[in-house]
Amino acid sequence: MLKILKYSFYDLIRSRWSYVYFLFYLLLGFVLLFLNNDLSKAVITLMNVIIILVPLIGTIFGVMYYYNSKEFTELLLAQPVRRSSIFLGQYFGVALSLALSLIIGLGIPFIFYGVLNSDAIGNFLLLLVTGAFLSLIFTALAFVIALKNDNKIKGFGYAILLWLFLAVVYDGIFLMSLVIFEDYPLDKFSLVATMLNPIDLSRILVILKMDISALLGYTGAVFQQFFGTSLGMIISFFILLCWVIFPISWINRISRKKDF
Repeated sequence: MLKILKYSFYDLIRSRWSYVYFLFYLLLGFVLLFLNNDLSKAVITLMNVIIILVPLIGTIFGVMYYYNSKEFTELLLAQPVRRSSIFLGQYFGVALSLALSLIIGLGIPFIFYGVLNSDAIGNFLLLLVTGAFLSLIFTALAFVIALKNDNKIKGFGYAILLWLFLAVVYDGIFLMSLVIFEDYPLDKFSLVATMLNPIDLSRILVILKMDISALLGYTGAVFQQFFGTSLGMIISFFILLCWVIFPISWINRISRKKDF
């Protein structure tokens, strides 16, 4: 699996899209810090961008890489190599390259502007960690969708629908549920509903660390009140880790049973 991971990683590193992804975050970081020297405000702005953009890029890259490397994958399947090693190696190659592009692309401008000696270092590191988690999660979900659908058009369509549902539609349904059932106790429902969406969970995790009560909203306030800041962060990281492990195990299961 390590050899396949290295090949996939170096293959993506040489891809122009990886450079575009890296340069986008590099320029975004420099522009934000040039327009506003306040590192804390720049982190808040980046949070709104990363929470939406990282899942979208991870989903598209994951599906695109799987379908574009399908012929090479069929060649590997003819070799005495475990199926799970092939697909898990490709997944980790894609996910790690995306996560590193994000971390290095944003790390360079913020280090240049002195984030290491600033009070915002903790918030910035947490933002990078949650961004890396989202890259791992949505790349894995993209591989699951691609493995389940041989038709490229269907695969891309389902992947975009998944991102659209979790990034936009889910919040709308959740808020409507809170309004409709406002006469009932909704604390536990809010906590469970938040954990079922890694995008919302990542957003609340960053907001809890930054202690911005105005941005918490109903779900974040309940989350903070019920768990407390430290415990809430620990549970959030555990749930995000589960969101990574579950689709990876699903990839392993599908690859073993799928008839190629």
